[in-house]
Amino acid sequence: MRVNTSGCLDRCEFGPVIVIYPEGIWYHAHNYADIDEILTVHVRDRGRVRRLMLTEKHVPPKNETKKALKL
Repeated sequence: MRVNTSGCLDRCEFGPVIVIYPEGIWYHAHNYADIDEILTVHVRDRGRVRRLMLTEKHVPPKNETKKALKL
């Protein structure tokens, strides 16, 4: 396991996010209790915290991202 910081992962509008690889599961955490729950349920117990998961509806379309960045 490795925890590291990063810049924006194209989901900045959701606040702090956590992505767990190799599954590629994305979470948003509102407080330290959410982080503890994600680490306990997902990492330790290999489950999912569905209420905190980001889904495909939370990802802006690629062309919208480019427009926002003015590329």
